[in-house]
Amino acid sequence: MANIMQLIPFFLLLLLSDIHLTHAEEQQEVSLTVRNELPEPVLFYWDGVDEQDPARVPQNDDEPIAAKGGELKIRTFPGHRFSYDYGGETHYVMVSAKEEESYQVLLAGNHEIGVRCTVTSNAKEDINLPLNIRVLPWWSPGGASRFLSLVRNGHYNGVALNRVVPNFLTQFGISPDYEARTRMRTNRIKDDYVHDPPIPFIQGSMAFAGSGPDSRTTEVFIVATGTTQMQLNHFGANPWETPFALIDDVQNTPVQNWYSYGDMPPWGEGPDSQKIYLEDGYEYLERDFPKLDYIEECIVQEITLKEEIAEEL
Repeated sequence: MANIMQLIPFFLLLLLSDIHLTHAEEQQEVSLTVRNELPEPVLFYWDGVDEQDPARVPQNDDEPIAAKGGELKIRTFPGHRFSYDYGGETHYVMVSAKEEESYQVLLAGNHEIGVRCTVTSNAKEDINLPLNIRVLPWWSPGGASRFLSLVRNGHYNGVALNRVVPNFLTQFGISPDYEARTRMRTNRIKDDYVHDPPIPFIQGSMAFAGSGPDSRTTEVFIVATGTTQMQLNHFGANPWETPFALIDDVQNTPVQNWYSYGDMPPWGEGPDSQKIYLEDGYEYLERDFPKLDYIEECIVQEITLKEEIAEEL
């Protein structure tokens, strides 16, 4: 009897070890990338898994994540919680088990970031017209972050609206600077996680154009007014087509009056994007498609603290 009693702790230890191993096997390590879209650097903390007694361990060797597009990539586990402080409040990031590679944007409780552009319209007869874009990172964090980064770097300034197809879309994003468009042509980002159910496309939705999985670079499209519901349902069929932004009331914006030469070859006789990427690409546009409209300038409307808004008022 004594021998049996002595064995019980041993078997209990084996049982607990087995439970621990099983739990560890279920907790598959995932990759978490966080991008700071706030106007100030922030320290990023690991809080562990216990909300009542958070560990609050600084990440990135106590170095803050840079403002306006800084990124931090770490390995962690589903269910772990992270946090950062901004505007006098603590904000939290939870790690989901749905994605092996999670990409999250730090917005300090905000849901969108504005981009304000000026554009031409009516074959350049009208200039300096405002166009406001609502960037919604939670729709497509990778796509939204790439777009904001390109705007901050001035990539879309002076860009031609080279593919304008009424009742379908407008596509643009090939830089007027030859070196920039050559460099960015192969600077691809991974496709974003597709929501279940997917974010639906509507008139005024914006997404990146692509040619296959993980092919997004700089070219984006705006869904035009008059697009049929059948076509709206077809948008998003490709994994790289995830909407990241929206233009409200697009029918009452300059988008409605952008000049169209028709679709690009082989579907139409509009500008050939392959020729635009050549060294004389913009000379080709000016010579053969002089009525094209253009993006004049785009600027990110950076997130502002509530206190700063009150002072401005």
